[in-house]
Parts: sequence; structure tokens; C-alpha cells
Amino acid sequence: MTKVLSDEIITSIDVGTTKISVFIARRLEGIQCDIIGIGTVPSYGLQKGVVVDVPKAIRSISQAIKEAELMAGVTIEDAYVGISGAHIHAITSQGMVPIMHGAVTEAEVKSVLSAAQTIMIPEGQQIIQVLPQYFILDGKDRVLDPVGMHGIRLEVQVHIILGSIFSVQNLITCCQKAGIQVRDIILEHIASAAAVLSNDERELGVGVLDIGGGTSDFAVYHKSSIRHTKVIPVAGNHFTHDIAIGLRTTVYDAERVKCMYGIALLDQATEPFSIEVARVQGDIMQTIIQSDLVRIIQPRAIELMRLLKTEIVEHELKSYMATGLVLTGGGSLLGSLDTITERIVGLPVRIGKPHTMFEMPPTIRTPLYATGYGILIHILKGHAEKQLHNAKNPLYMRIADRMQRWMKEFF
Repeated sequence: MTKVLSDEIITSIDVGTTKISVFIARRLEGIQCDIIGIGTVPSYGLQKGVVVDVPKAIRSISQAIKEAELMAGVTIEDAYVGISGAHIHAITSQGMVPIMHGAVTEAEVKSVLSAAQTIMIPEGQQIIQVLPQYFILDGKDRVLDPVGMHGIRLEVQVHIILGSIFSVQNLITCCQKAGIQVRDIILEHIASAAAVLSNDERELGVGVLDIGGGTSDFAVYHKSSIRHTKVIPVAGNHFTHDIAIGLRTTVYDAERVKCMYGIALLDQATEPFSIEVARVQGDIMQTIIQSDLVRIIQPRAIELMRLLKTEIVEHELKSYMATGLVLTGGGSLLGSLDTITERIVGLPVRIGKPHTMFEMPPTIRTPLYATGYGILIHILKGHAEKQLHNAKNPLYMRIADRMQRWMKEFF
């Protein structure tokens, strides 16, 4: 294989509960790239997005990397890694600094963002990402980019993402032992949104729910800024386990029949065809009809969407979701899930597939790969913005700086 310069190649790793996806892309102009390698393998050693068995997780990551490298014909040394899991949560904070020389500078933007981070952080947690929602000049005008604007006082409202220090460290350790240096960690809510949302949806207001294997990641965008994030602890594996228990079948066969015949609404199961399912012993078959399967799936779908509705109502988010809700991730492929979501949440719903911003294999134009592809888009957009402003993007901290600080504080 050929070694290439790290700035020519971008690699994303989506470390999920059910699968590990690695995308290798060659950077082109602007936010264009050529996807040259893809590796996808089952994920072992993770539960709800958190590493619970380091050796198994390392093996899964290593295997996905090798598949992608073989396809691309290159050896990768670093990557951007998506992060989610039940340990992720968010808070809103504010900061304020004086404007010293009339016009806002990059240094003052960094200062006001730092001021917004002076918050009480729960023990064992650390700031993962700081996402500005808007800046305010002199207590009046809300702006997205205040650099160069005049005033005497700069304020900011930010969405701060917190996560378990040790969960993040374990994930990074697994990648490092698989031979990969982590260039940065990207919140998977943001990555999925980058893949499936349009600019108009972000501006007018939209919610996106990425239904993975272990957790479902919810985010709301309005006026091109992130307004809210939440990790909901119900996702695809819960449906699979319900089916396995309800039908007394193997987990493997439960996943198979879910993907092939599963739908979320009983009134949509109009054809009473027979389905062959293995018994839990694995060597005896049983016959069911689709309505038997749907009676198991529907209550879990209702639970997930009621949790989502509760989050929307409690935080008064509906007014920020003018264009509706986008479902993505592998769990969104469950039949009729969009219909039951519309009925419960009371918003227009669509299934989000990755936007084709450049040439990409048809096999990855599916919600299954929204996060891995979205990490690439997020990084490409950030790189383009840096080139445009000829300055380092102050909105995201480098992973090395974070890790050094964490090590000093806790060890």
C-alpha cells in the first residue's frame, strides 16, 4: 500500500454499537472529495455507544480500517472519530467580554467562548465541544459571526456538550491501539445533520433524530445554529431484543426478520403472509405472520417517539422545527416509522439519506452511513471555512489540547 500526506486524505470512523464504519476520502477543492475506501464490520465491545470491552472494540476497529485501506490502496495513520452514547449530555451557557478596540477580533471571540465555559462541571465529566448558538453586540443585535463588527460589549450563548472523560479516553485508546491517531472527535449529532439536512432546513428550523443501534441522537437546528441536543437511550437494538424475547428466537434471526419484515404500525400489516423464524435453540423453525412481529415492534416504536415528544414539549422546541423532523440512521429504515412518528410528534417527517454533494458509491446513499459520511462533510466544511477566513476555526478545540488538560486535571 501507499502512504500519503495526511492533508490529502481524510478518514472518518463511526464507532457504533452495532457497526464500525470507516470512510477514506481524498480531498479535492472546496468541500469536494473522492471517497476511495470504505470498511464496515459488526461492532463488538460497545454498549449504548460506550466501550465496555477494549480488546473486542480494538479488533472491530482494526478490521474496519483494514477493509477500507485495502479498498483505497493506502495506509492511514489518523482519523476523525464520531462520538455519542448515553454519557453525552448538553447545557446552555452565556459569556461576555468587553470589545477593546471598537471592532470584534478573533481573539475576543475566543475570549467570550472561554468565558461561557466557566461553569460547574459534574465530577467525571468534561467539555467535549462548544457550539455557539449566537453572539450579541451591545445587548441588542444577534449575529452568527461578529468578527469585524463594531461595539463595546460582546456576548455569546453557547451549547456545551459534556461527556464522560473515561468513556472518551477509552474510545481514543481503542483507536490508538488499532494504529490510528485521533485528529479530533466529532459529536455524531452534528455529523448526521451535516449529511442529511439542507441549508434551508437548518435556517428555517428542523429536528434530526439519528436512530442507531444503542442510542438515538436528537438535535435541533434553527437559523443555521444548533439549538438543542439529546441522547435518547432507546434505539435499534431494543427492537431486536424485544423480537428475540417475544418470539423466543435467536438475536441473529430477530435482527433478520426486523430488517426484512418489520414495520412499526399494526394497521400497516395488511398482508397475512408467513415468516419462518428460528427458535432460540437455533435448530428448529417456527412460523409466524407479520402481525405477530408488528405487535412486538409497535410498543417500542411508541416508547421511542413519546420520549422524543416529551423532550420537544419540555424544552419548547416545536417552534424551532418549522420544516419538521428528519429520521436517519439504520433504525430509520424500519417500515412505517415515519408514519407513527408523525402521528405522535405532530410534525412532518421524512427519512434522511446522505446528500450527494459529490460522486459517492450508491451503496452508501442510505441512512445507515449518515454519520460516517457526515463526519467527512463536517471536516471538509470546516477546512473550507478556515481557508476562507485564513484563520483557525475557534469554535472547536483540538483533541490533543483537551486530552492534555484532562490528564493534568485528573491524574
